[in-house]
Amino acid sequence: MTTYSKQFKLSAIEAFIKRGRGFRHVANQFQLDPTLLRRWVVAYQHHGEASFKRSRQHHSAEFKLTVLHRMLNEQLSHRAAAALFNLGNSSQLGRWQQQYYSGELTAQLSAKKRSSRAMSKQSSKPDETPVVPDEELSVAQLLRKIRKLEAENAYLKKLEELDEAKLRQKKSHHEKARLIADLHPYHVLADLLDAAGLARATYYYQLKTIGTEDKCASLKASIQSIQHRHRGRYGYRRVTATLRQEGQLVNTKKVRRLMSELDLKCTVRPKKYRSYRGLMDEASPNILKRQFAADQPNQKWVTDVTEFKVAGEKLYLSPVLDLYNGEIVAYQTDTRPRYALVETMLERALEKLPADRKPMLHSDQGWHYRYPDYRQRLKEAGLEQSMSRKGNCLDNAAMESFFGTLKSEYFYRERFDTIDQLRVGIDEYIRYYNHERIKMKLGGLSPVAYRAQAA
Repeated sequence: MTTYSKQFKLSAIEAFIKRGRGFRHVANQFQLDPTLLRRWVVAYQHHGEASFKRSRQHHSAEFKLTVLHRMLNEQLSHRAAAALFNLGNSSQLGRWQQQYYSGELTAQLSAKKRSSRAMSKQSSKPDETPVVPDEELSVAQLLRKIRKLEAENAYLKKLEELDEAKLRQKKSHHEKARLIADLHPYHVLADLLDAAGLARATYYYQLKTIGTEDKCASLKASIQSIQHRHRGRYGYRRVTATLRQEGQLVNTKKVRRLMSELDLKCTVRPKKYRSYRGLMDEASPNILKRQFAADQPNQKWVTDVTEFKVAGEKLYLSPVLDLYNGEIVAYQTDTRPRYALVETMLERALEKLPADRKPMLHSDQGWHYRYPDYRQRLKEAGLEQSMSRKGNCLDNAAMESFFGTLKSEYFYRERFDTIDQLRVGIDEYIRYYNHERIKMKLGGLSPVAYRAQAA
């Protein structure tokens, strides 16, 4: 069963709420089941971010009856009731209904009431010890009281020195046990336990763990640093490769386990944008034929145009990618998909092309690439033109893969107010993609580093 991070769920929910599209449309974009997305959205509308913090807990008979009565009175479905009460799985409501009709829930509730009445009778006659004034206490009793107050005072002073944030964590018992262990040589253990409100068994259990540090703490910190530096774009394979480049010999399985413990996950790639608009003129043959491997730089180039939508406006990106190392050779952006977009991109790519190199340039059958001026410029530069077959995006899969990576790692993860803000962000991402983002098929190197190594 796939586990989704809180950030991924929040991105999908915000995409549905802000874009105003249907569940099926947004679910396809994030490669989700529409029913699952609907459950997230409804739960988020009722409980906010608290809907992401559900834990497996035992529900009392009173709670189950409350849920079932609400379902019956308001004619709620299992899914709606699960969202309303922030339950992780709506299927458990069916089991609760079976328990209700079989009388099991009523029996549990009756047994609990009998038990509570019995406890109340016992507590109604407490064995209270009368408060005795200090003047009437014996010397031994006064010394015992002073000893207890000294232990309590010492513990409170130690507690003031401790960071308050540590006490709010789940391991606060561990911190209390550490304080008691420090004070034990000078005070009676029973007095210290009373001051801390800690059971003796809990103290001895926590005492065993004192001094046992997390052996993977340093590795976890390195993994978190890598994920922060790359903004969560790396999966466990790239993280492992980066760690090995830094001199840490670690297994991919261990990295995957630690990333799971830290709830660090790579971005899930949503559905790709399809820009094919139909046959408009004669097309060049498919010379590339899905042979996306290249033996040397500037041997095979691929290109295409993709679209971004921000605040009711559009931005178009036209890049050229070298199949040798996946590097973006040149690119151009524009608010309209006019020919100047592709023309400027081509001129920038040709400026970087060595005089002795004449690569094949592959594209789809878009009208830009069948424009007479475009064809003429390729002939003048000596570049061979290749085109995908009609309606077959897999013939240009390398370029489509880059668009998917760009949008999943950057565009869908950020918020933009203007087109200019997006344009600047694309410039920064492409620089990062070429110079910093490593690829496993390149031996854990970035495209530029791989080209420099082979030179």
